[in-house]
Amino acid sequence: MAHEIIALIAQYGLLLVFFNVLVEQAGVPVPAVPTMIVAGALAAGGKLPLTGIVLVAVLACLLGDLAWYWAGRRFGSGVMRTICRISLSPDSCVKQSELRFQRWRGRVLLIAKFVPGLSTVAPPLVGAMGLRIPTFLLLDGLGSLLWAGLAVGLGYAFAAQIDVVLAALASAGTVAFELLLALLALYVAAKWWQRRRLLLALRMARITVDELNESIAAGQTPIVVDVRSQAARLLDTRIIPGALLADLDSVDRVLRGIPPDRELVIYCSCPNEVSAAKAAQLLRAIGYQRVRPLLGGLDAWGSAGYAIERLPAESAADGGDRLHMTA
Repeated sequence: MAHEIIALIAQYGLLLVFFNVLVEQAGVPVPAVPTMIVAGALAAGGKLPLTGIVLVAVLACLLGDLAWYWAGRRFGSGVMRTICRISLSPDSCVKQSELRFQRWRGRVLLIAKFVPGLSTVAPPLVGAMGLRIPTFLLLDGLGSLLWAGLAVGLGYAFAAQIDVVLAALASAGTVAFELLLALLALYVAAKWWQRRRLLLALRMARITVDELNESIAAGQTPIVVDVRSQAARLLDTRIIPGALLADLDSVDRVLRGIPPDRELVIYCSCPNEVSAAKAAQLLRAIGYQRVRPLLGGLDAWGSAGYAIERLPAESAADGGDRLHMTA
């Protein structure tokens, strides 16, 4: 089997590189780097055109990324949440991409291909943030060229060593191919177990949006805390009226001075309310006992038709450790 795969890469190298890269950029966990490295090694032996390999890889990146960019431009933060829900690491997907965007802005496209998970999330993120299409094409093209050029260049530079590996794989035949499949299955299983353990660790009582609305209407005034990141609030400026703006790093500081017996409701817009549950754990550890994440987060509150406020641009861009009272 391994011998047939190597023969296929040699015969249909450019087409395989194109589709492998395109599928990976679409979000399917089928790594394209090994294919590009093998193609680079074959180019060193004159079996494939070196420039052609890099060009088709960059073209596939641009086509896949443009589709995600358009989706982000059209549908905003909902696209990112959808991507992260179906990813192998949905609990950190949104947060990590937002943190990197806060640091790099549009230049995140230059490094996105080198960071697992960020490659698929970055194009819709910058699209939702309003990055202009010429700037997107320039930065994404440069980032794709760096990524593809490095992978193909490694294969070209170490062609002799890779030939030895390819020969070993070919002689091993089906056993080597089955071993690779087993390793891939183990990786997917490990990520699933990691996610399950995190969700079990963060299992705690939630408050529903109906319960929160009834509590506010009854004048019980629980303190509501928005723990989304700065970038998340730029993407989606909605907040629950009167909510404190914080994040996981500042929530304890924002609530300093709040009596520990006050009821706290924490919300985010992340899969499984993970950020809200982490913030609740932190607050319980420092003495707040009446604290619960909001089930379904901001999306559930908005879908239920309850009151929503909009943050002005300067407040959304703020780190936000103050009470927002603007309509």
